[in-house]
Amino acid sequence: MGRSPQSSSQTPDQGAARRPSRARGIPEATVARLPLYLRALTALSERSVPTVSSEELAAAAGVNSAKLRKDFSYLGSYGTRGVGYDVEYLVYQISRELGLTQDWPVVIVGIGNLGHALANYGGFASRGFRVAALLDADPNVVGTSAAGLPVRHMDELESIVESQHVSIGVITTPPGAAQQVCDRLVEAGVTSILNFAPTVLTVPDGVDVRKVDLSIELQILAFHEQRKAGEEPDHTESVLDRAPGPVRAAAAKLRRAAGGSGKARAAEAAAKDQAEQAKGKTAKGGEGDLSAVMPA
Repeated sequence: MGRSPQSSSQTPDQGAARRPSRARGIPEATVARLPLYLRALTALSERSVPTVSSEELAAAAGVNSAKLRKDFSYLGSYGTRGVGYDVEYLVYQISRELGLTQDWPVVIVGIGNLGHALANYGGFASRGFRVAALLDADPNVVGTSAAGLPVRHMDELESIVESQHVSIGVITTPPGAAQQVCDRLVEAGVTSILNFAPTVLTVPDGVDVRKVDLSIELQILAFHEQRKAGEEPDHTESVLDRAPGPVRAAAAKLRRAAGGSGKARAAEAAAKDQAEQAKGKTAKGGEGDLSAVMPA
């Protein structure tokens, strides 16, 4: 996304463009929502929409309008009653606050499938992020290319960071290599890291890490899908409760025959074994054959 034209009626504070969000006292939660507003505003700008109300913009960004107005108050933008917000100026304000009015060189480390996909992602350049280099330690990968860039060896990391003034690194390595790569990035002078590896990174003060874990996001979606389907788990339910009727009847008979508490526990364990065996048989075939819904 290029620089947006400035509104003639609102002159931006050029000094404020260089002040970091933390110095301006913008909460982290607000910073996390600014890209959502920017995406919605960019879509409006591309349709040549001149102004937008807080309600319309909030709906497009997926937040409530009161929260949006509060967020924009941190930017010093209050809109005009009866008119709304100037789209082009708000695009400029948010871009300035996010640091997108300048180019940010980025290095991607780990050029497997995900690294290739990110290198080819056109959204980086349009939002002010320039992929300065692709790095890998695998000799079979070094020397190949992705998105028109050669894959260079990790041994060149430090010189690339220094010569290209890189401050943002993207890690797409296997989890076992991620911390070592992170350490080298930090030692080379990188102060912001986007981590796609499914592991937690340890960094010193002054280094920011954002983690993207697709499997966690899918698990959260699975949680919500389960609730929507009415399949809320019953934590009081036991294996026997889910067993076929004949197994439950046999378990009850064993409990009555066992009498004492020690014998009852032994009988319970035996019944549970029966239930598990029955469950395994059901999964393999018969009325509950899973092959119909889970192809090999």
